[in-house]
Amino acid sequence: MKIKNISLKITVFAILILFIIPSTTIAQNDSLRNKTKFGVKFRLGGRYDDVRMCVASPAGATGGTAADISIFMEFNVSQKSVAHIDIPVFRPVLFGLAFEMLQFEPTATLKYKKHLSEKTNFKTGPMIGISLHYGPDYNSEQDNPTESFFAMGPIVGGYIGFEFKSPNKKRSIEIGITPYAEALFGINDSANHQGYVFGGLFDLAINFN
Repeated sequence: MKIKNISLKITVFAILILFIIPSTTIAQNDSLRNKTKFGVKFRLGGRYDDVRMCVASPAGATGGTAADISIFMEFNVSQKSVAHIDIPVFRPVLFGLAFEMLQFEPTATLKYKKHLSEKTNFKTGPMIGISLHYGPDYNSEQDNPTESFFAMGPIVGGYIGFEFKSPNKKRSIEIGITPYAEALFGINDSANHQGYVFGGLFDLAINFN
């Protein structure tokens, strides 16, 4: 597949840097490999957003549905905590191909875990990340888009959920919620866009040891 637009180029490059290269390092290190989980996460929720265009909402609507499919890695920091690196895939690739837009929001979460039983863990902790945007603002219509612009900013949030292990403990399913907030600022943007995003996601993650 030929990559034609800048949005998809940025997405593919970021996925390579943030996931594939660290994964290769882990694969070559026995101690890290034994402590690392990989998986896929399905996410659905909603958000308030007074900066970016939402392809599922009419022009002028500040917000709408939030959904994505991501890949992730999770490795032990201590006996009671894990680091969780989440790399969105579905929304960045779809937006790049269909709309020549970029909405890419990788995050890292430090999860503290409490063993409730042999097969169940409770996890909670803070999250940080970065939001990257290229596309029109929320006043844009799909058929008559306004001028696209770059914007970026920090993401802060948290996570709370439960992990349920399979009988052989080689897989697990994790169900949780992720509330978050973002501040977005236009970069080299003549209209000087800036604003905030507030949202929440329901997460269903499938982990593989």
